[in-house]
Amino acid sequence: MEKQLLCSIGVIVYNEAANIGKLLDALLLQKSIKTKIQEIIVISSACTDGTDEIVRQYEKEHEAIKLITEAERGGKSSAINKFIKAAKSELLIIESGDTIPAEDTVEKMIVPFLDEKIGMTGGRPTPENNPRTFVGYSVKLLWDLHHEMALISPKLGEMVAFRKIFDQIPPESAVDEASIEAIMKDNDLDLKYIPDAIVYNKGPENISDFIKQRRRIETGHLWLMENNDYLVTSQNKGLLFKLAYKELKKDKEKIFFLFGTALVEMYSRLLGWYDYKILKKNPFKWDIANSTKKLKKEIKE
Repeated sequence: MEKQLLCSIGVIVYNEAANIGKLLDALLLQKSIKTKIQEIIVISSACTDGTDEIVRQYEKEHEAIKLITEAERGGKSSAINKFIKAAKSELLIIESGDTIPAEDTVEKMIVPFLDEKIGMTGGRPTPENNPRTFVGYSVKLLWDLHHEMALISPKLGEMVAFRKIFDQIPPESAVDEASIEAIMKDNDLDLKYIPDAIVYNKGPENISDFIKQRRRIETGHLWLMENNDYLVTSQNKGLLFKLAYKELKKDKEKIFFLFGTALVEMYSRLLGWYDYKILKKNPFKWDIANSTKKLKKEIKE
């Protein structure tokens, strides 16, 4: 039998009691032929909602699962660094605690590393939000644009895999996946987007959480541009407008939703610019958008 590619999975959580059980079940039930999950390490950052107790029960029942707790939140990048330090494998996956992978996502994300030129892969985030509401439409639109951009120039997020060629990412980074992208590019390794490696997520359900999330991401991208000289694909405004126009032609009835989304996105980016350039803020320990929790995705055994 051909030797399997081993990987370690780091699940980064903060108060994910509503989703962590389903996420761990989804990882334990992954269909693997050419790959093997060597370990699943949960990094819990000062959880107060019972997340740790749920993970500890899984830890008792499954040898591959390990829980590492942080007494205080140091930010997602800091938690990722703890995972990198603890991981045994040379191929690592990072997954947010408020997502759920499809049954073959890990396999599809790890197999490309048979090519030594590949440094990082990412799946396709697929939101559960209802597109008939304005915020649901906005969430779906942005992830659809993310998909279209990634097909042209890989932009990876929500669940990523990468080679363990570094000890840590900048702990003050608020855009962890983009920071890893920058490291891979600096090491002349390629990024690969895997559009059929599905990871289910849930975007904000209200306009306040939507702006909060988009504002924080913009600030993080500005920090990355200034400190690592790395420009993520979504900062290419010409490409963004071109893809938005393409989306408009698909569904002209949603023209008001599309222009509304564009206005909210521009407002959020302006706020992010103001936070970083004027207030000198870098929200690497960000306020949680609570409406992004509680995915409805069911796990089939």
